[in-house]
Amino acid sequence: MTTENQTDATNTTDSATSTTASTTATAADTASQTAATSTEIAADTTSTETTAAPTGAPEKYEFVAPEGVTLDASVVGAYSEVAKELDLPQDKAQKLLDKMQPAIAAHQAEVVAQATAQWESDSKTDKEFGGDKLQENLAVAFKARDAFASPELRALLDQTGLGNHPEVIRMFYRAGKAISEDSFTPGRTASGATPPTVAQRMYPNMNP
Repeated sequence: MTTENQTDATNTTDSATSTTASTTATAADTASQTAATSTEIAADTTSTETTAAPTGAPEKYEFVAPEGVTLDASVVGAYSEVAKELDLPQDKAQKLLDKMQPAIAAHQAEVVAQATAQWESDSKTDKEFGGDKLQENLAVAFKARDAFASPELRALLDQTGLGNHPEVIRMFYRAGKAISEDSFTPGRTASGATPPTVAQRMYPNMNP
């Protein structure tokens, strides 16, 4: 073999070696980039799973009422059961309740208004204090209310409509009559016995 041929063979071998090394380096770089990309994707997935909002119903719902509103415990309890059956997460259940709250409040106000109207109607026809002498008897009841009811109780009766309930009026009416009778009752009866107290006349079956 001539020197020229030997030189060509050497150059060919060097070229092949260089090509193989370059290919190997490229493959290594590609593998490294692929591994890095896979690691980044895995990290992003883990981060997303960690920060994602919990799904499904919680063990117990914690609802927040709008300012100035008190949620009825029985309504909240029934709603919680339905929300849990539907597997609603806390945020969605709260949002739905917020949407329903105005309708719930309107319904509760309607129920109270209907009950108050019925109580007022029943009071007007009550056999004990209603009828033709209703206004006169109400004046007697109001006198007792003003004498015995605290400002807090009077506010409660007004706010709830219970002031129109026949049994509430009856209680104050009997107290008012007892007060009026006391103003004409001497300290002792003709037989010498101590006269019954206001409470005993209002509730004759009550133990002394």
